[in-house]
Amino acid sequence: MPTPKSYLYNDKALTENTPAAQSPLTPHPPLSPPKLTAETPFTLLVHEDAPQREESGGKDAETGAHVIKQEMTSDPPAAELLTTETETTPLSSEPSAQTSLMSGTLESLSGLGEDGSSVGSDSEINGMAVRRTDKYGFLGGSQYSESAEKDVRVDVARQREVKWLDMFHNWDKWIKHRFQKVKLRCRKGIPSSLRAKAWQLLSNSQELLDANPGKFEELEREQGEAKWLDIIEKDLHRQFPFHEMFAARGGHGQQDLYRILKAYTIYRPDEGYCQAQAPVAAVLLMHMPAEQAFWCLVQICEKYLPGYYSAGLEAIQLDGEIFFSLLQRTCPMAYRHLKKFKIDPILYMTEWFMCIFSRTLPWASVLRVWDMFFCEGVKIVFRVGLVLLKQMLGSVDKLRELQGMYETMERLRNISPDTIREDILVQEIIILPVTEGLIERECRIQVRKWKESRGELTHQPGRRLHGTRAIFEYKRRAASISSGGSFSFLGSQIPPPGPLRASSSLLSLPGFRSINQKKIKMGCLPVKRIISKT
Repeated sequence: MPTPKSYLYNDKALTENTPAAQSPLTPHPPLSPPKLTAETPFTLLVHEDAPQREESGGKDAETGAHVIKQEMTSDPPAAELLTTETETTPLSSEPSAQTSLMSGTLESLSGLGEDGSSVGSDSEINGMAVRRTDKYGFLGGSQYSESAEKDVRVDVARQREVKWLDMFHNWDKWIKHRFQKVKLRCRKGIPSSLRAKAWQLLSNSQELLDANPGKFEELEREQGEAKWLDIIEKDLHRQFPFHEMFAARGGHGQQDLYRILKAYTIYRPDEGYCQAQAPVAAVLLMHMPAEQAFWCLVQICEKYLPGYYSAGLEAIQLDGEIFFSLLQRTCPMAYRHLKKFKIDPILYMTEWFMCIFSRTLPWASVLRVWDMFFCEGVKIVFRVGLVLLKQMLGSVDKLRELQGMYETMERLRNISPDTIREDILVQEIIILPVTEGLIERECRIQVRKWKESRGELTHQPGRRLHGTRAIFEYKRRAASISSGGSFSFLGSQIPPPGPLRASSSLLSLPGFRSINQKKIKMGCLPVKRIISKT
């Protein structure tokens, strides 16, 4: 009988229920690529069934229109390729099976290099030239970072690390009393050695992890829905194929990615799986273990970008309308150009927003954007998109080259890394006057227009929290209510707040204010007494 493909990704729901006699069927690739020497056999370097590179010139990014719910459609060529590879790869404890999995990052090199982007002269093994990885782990492709990039001086990096470690030891106090300083340090860039810990604290996923011990392993042991698992398996090889962690088919990177995505479909069965979740989870996996990455993904999907990965994609469509309205305010020239050729935001900003620019920007810029995103929330995503459009469509000279819809879409889909300088991009993001309050006001306008033209929304825009401070305030409110006893007269659960102010109190909760206002009108309760009580 054919072996399920999930064996390749070490699915615990299958492996733990398999008799001991069948245990050799599950391959266990090494946790790191094999050491390569001059005597390494050539069969270890290139696997004969290595997946071929996509025709997109090494860019695994798909257009915004194609980042859609995978339950409806899938890419036939990719599906056929994956099926062929699975059927031809022997899953056994024989050396040939271990060879195919131990080929590591070099397995995918045979399918790269049509444009020479992944092949260099840094080293040579058995006559095959192989480029070394950059400092982020990329072997090639558009996000490969050249060594010419300037690095932070060692003494400066050490000082930043000490400052961040001090914040870690008193995290809640820093968020409560000195959040502006935390935000400033996130904008400067989190030290790479502490980025994983910082992201977990900024998103409050560390607290979720501590509150749910063993939950991730429990989700792993669940069977999972077959339709989601099949789609996830087909998507794994598309995620950063130029990165050493995900280059090997069935390697430890793809195994962990499979575990996270499968666990989320079980954790949130109503949402299932969306293709755009895969690159987001992959970025998290580059910085932290699978369990921590899972809870961080949960926070992104539920607090930062709620509704983005749900069926129907109402949230991303609504944010597209908000984005287009903000573009009219910040860059009227780009707005008029897109309006002229009837280029809807959903055609180009879907992948930007849903993947948080992980497939769009040079990698150094991706990390800087994610540092600010975890701290300040979705307004950073809006700002980055607006800055990019301003850079590409914000002058007469640039628009002169784009005389039609086709040329404009090509420019938006293929942003040249050479045109994006990290320091300039970050500075433009910081100074752009797009605030949480402006986004929320525009959101209310667009929701009203949506209801007038399309009917009621199933998505609830109020669930979104704008970054670390909002999450902290939300948590503090929930704790104060739970510790103060049962407020049954509120008549509802803890409300999802919008933009929070330092002066927020129980007076802002729905139900509380209205009940006491009735008492004031009846002369039962003076205003001063209400304020003192709250």
